[in-house]
Amino acid sequence: MSEAALLLFVEDEPLILIEAKDALEAGGYAVIDAETGAAAMAILDSRVGELSGLITDVRLGKAPDGWAIARRARELKPTLPVVYATADGAPDWAAQGVPKSLVVQKPYASAQLVAAISSLITEADTEGSVRPSV
Repeated sequence: MSEAALLLFVEDEPLILIEAKDALEAGGYAVIDAETGAAAMAILDSRVGELSGLITDVRLGKAPDGWAIARRARELKPTLPVVYATADGAPDWAAQGVPKSLVVQKPYASAQLVAAISSLITEADTEGSVRPSV
C-alpha cells in the first residue's frame, strides 16, 4: 500500500484548521499544519521535498502571508500544487497567486478543499508522467 500524500495546511483559525485537517485526512492525505506564516516557512525549508501539496490561508495576521508562503514553496519546489483559502483575498489572486493554483472562497465546505487539492495533485502527477525523467 502506498504512503499517503503529505500536505502542508496553513491556517490561523483553530476551528477551521481542525475541521479542514480532519476532512483532508479522511480524504486520504497526511497533513502537517502550521498556524503562522513563520511556522509554515520553517516547514517548507526543512520538508518541502516530502510535500505533495500546499493549502494556505491568505491572511495570517503577521507576515509572511499566504501569498509569500506559496511563492517560497514554488521557489523550493516549482511544481508543488497550491490552493489558497481566503475570505476576502480572492480578487487579489490573479496578481498575487502563483501559476496553476486554485482559490477556495471562505466559508467553504471541507469537501471543496479536498477536491481542489486533489485535482491539482492529479494534474501535476499527469503532467509529470508525460515528461521524460532526467
